[in-house]
Parts: sequence; C-alpha cells; structure tokens
Amino acid sequence: MANKVNITPLHDRVIVKPAAAEEKTAGGIIIPDTAKEKPQRGTIIAAGPGKKDEPMTVKSGDTVLYGKYAGTEITLEGEDYLIMRESDVLAIV
Repeated sequence: MANKVNITPLHDRVIVKPAAAEEKTAGGIIIPDTAKEKPQRGTIIAAGPGKKDEPMTVKSGDTVLYGKYAGTEITLEGEDYLIMRESDVLAIV
C-alpha cells in the first residue's frame, strides 16, 4: 500500500505521494500534459512524531486532500513526493 522511503520527516511534517493527474475529462476529452492540473489528493508515505503538545492525526497509508500550492516538491529514488506540514492537510478521505 504505502511505499517505503529512507527519509523520516521531523516534528509535524508529512511526506505525501501525489495521486496521478487526470488523463481525461468526464466527457472523454484527453487532457494534454501542459493543461493538466496539479493533483490535490495523495497518500501519506511517512509522518513525523508531531509537536511536543500536539500528536499527529494522520498516519502512513492515509489518503488526504491538501491545498493546491501546499508543500515542497522533492524527488527520492526517482519518485516525486511532497513534504508539507500537517496543517497543510485539509482532510482525510
């Protein structure tokens, strides 16, 4: 389910594997790469321990929604991930 990465986020940070961008519209029109929107859904790959007075509410394997411009893009072992604060996560799906 969740991929293993050799990186551990600190404090209230999480590593998210973004979902693939939509290839077609509901009407069947194929979307070119230049027009695809950045996905706002992903899977938590790793989560930090949380802040001293606030435990984490998300865990590895959770599917989450996050803000459109949330997080920092990183590449590990050829895969693209986002690292963001737990407060950037809007909801668990």
